[in-house]
Amino acid sequence: MTTLSTEPLVGSRIQLALNVEDIDAAVAFYAMLFDAEPHKRRAGYANFALTEPPLKLVLIENPGHGGTLNHLGVEVGTTDEVATAAARLTGTGLETLVEDATTCCHALQDKVWVTGPGAERWEVYTVLDDAPQTDDSTGAPCSPEGTCSCSA
Repeated sequence: MTTLSTEPLVGSRIQLALNVEDIDAAVAFYAMLFDAEPHKRRAGYANFALTEPPLKLVLIENPGHGGTLNHLGVEVGTTDEVATAAARLTGTGLETLVEDATTCCHALQDKVWVTGPGAERWEVYTVLDDAPQTDDSTGAPCSPEGTCSCSA
């Protein structure tokens, strides 16, 4: 299996967040597909931080919605890059939602959300710090509506 680096992200990578029926089966499949272990694993949640291809694959256990897209994103290395993206997106006339120091996907993040014409949700974000395992929804994936729930 590939060993993942703990080095800071240089450049950017696409994020693909998928709803899955069974988190254990999904993790097993994607570990084999990418020859890599998950970067983070929590109850009902896992992510793979791949360098080749440059991809953050997020798996969210969401029974009844498996095989569907949850949201898309671009992970960048710094808060300045998020701010630059937010300014650029706002300047194009897109409606944006900026979230600073928000906890979701089991991490502290700065981000900006936009919604595409087909209602697909995109975020440009940076991870500021890991968030510990919790019993409440603070570690759950967040939506651009500001709620910690990525159910479809």
